[in-house]
Amino acid sequence: MTLPGSEAYGRARHPAVAQTPPRAKPQANMDPIPFHVPSIDESDIPGVLEVLRDRWLTTGPRCTAFEQAFGEFLGGGVHCLAVNSATAALHLALEAVGLRAGDKVLTTPYTFTATAEVVRYFGADPVFADVDARTFNVTRASLAAAYEALPARDRERVRVVLPVHFAGLPCAMDELEELAAGYGWRLIDDAAHALPARRRQRLIGCYGNVTAFSFYATKTLCTGEGGMAVTRDPALAERMRTMRTHGISRDVFDRYRTMGAQWYYEVVAPGFKYNLGDIAAALGLSQLRRVEAFRSRRAAIAAMYLDGLSALEDIFLPPAAVPGDQHAWHLFALRVEGGRAVRDAFIEELAAAGIGTSVHFIPLHLHPYYRTTYGLCPEDFPIATRLFEEEVSLPIYPAMTDGQVGRVLEAVPSALARARERARGAAAQ
Repeated sequence: MTLPGSEAYGRARHPAVAQTPPRAKPQANMDPIPFHVPSIDESDIPGVLEVLRDRWLTTGPRCTAFEQAFGEFLGGGVHCLAVNSATAALHLALEAVGLRAGDKVLTTPYTFTATAEVVRYFGADPVFADVDARTFNVTRASLAAAYEALPARDRERVRVVLPVHFAGLPCAMDELEELAAGYGWRLIDDAAHALPARRRQRLIGCYGNVTAFSFYATKTLCTGEGGMAVTRDPALAERMRTMRTHGISRDVFDRYRTMGAQWYYEVVAPGFKYNLGDIAAALGLSQLRRVEAFRSRRAAIAAMYLDGLSALEDIFLPPAAVPGDQHAWHLFALRVEGGRAVRDAFIEELAAAGIGTSVHFIPLHLHPYYRTTYGLCPEDFPIATRLFEEEVSLPIYPAMTDGQVGRVLEAVPSALARARERARGAAAQ
């Protein structure tokens, strides 16, 4: 099986252990362009200082205000629970829908490990579906194919569909809702990249049973560490709220700020320690006011990249959103034709030019744990394997100047040419 512009896959060498080309020497007297810089400014400081002066540092009124504001941003009608990571949000969501040992969860291998590791917390199993070669997302067809490939006894154990909106490009959530409803599955989406993204004019966070957002340091809305679980189902919200803080039956934080007899509480389940503190929530409130401006700047940078790189041969640019959808542009993930040797050398050459990059992601089926636990190999998910061998993420963050974007655009063609020369030289040895 091949992708556009790529050769057939081979079994001879595992791509995750291929040799890295020699590092190019960095150029002197050049200000580096890091892969990411958080969008923190003076407007973020007063809210954090207020929390410090108030001396209420754990979950409290700012967290409640952040949850309310986030729900209003999504358009109302949703329950929002602030947590300490998107991983926590996914874990709470799966627990709330009743995932159990031996159950199966349809998901993507082209993601960070958190997406699948939370499934393993329950003794359940991720069932990977290959992704679309242009969007990097799972589709209704790929999920259905993965389901049909299961033995009959395993098909009966599928309980959840867990898509990821790669790079901020929304999955076809309307189609996935229909797929899940047809089989009686729950739909939980990993939206770590997808704030604010839209599908059919609806913000991600308004589809499925639960959506998990990330506020990690690299995300559009940044609190350092943090996340949000969002649901329209009050029963799921109540369960996640209880399990968020040790399985305690009510919010216990106010008991420290009242003079009355508020000390009594009951543990109704063995819960988790997933609450978000008010310092992070205050930062989240400030960031939320600017999140659309952050996305707009990311989109402007993406447009400059798409225009400036469109004539360059042997690369594949990320797709823009279809009409009616909105890309969050968390990542600008291009593909370099020529495989791992060219891609790795390209990264080294850009580093020598002072430009930070990254790779998203090493697919889960190539990691030792998933490879050995489930007996997987690169050929099992050929599209995901090939995308990994070719993918490079360029810097894209609101603080980037037009001049820095121009410098990236100027560096890419020469870096790519040198990378191809290095790859040819290595192949000839």
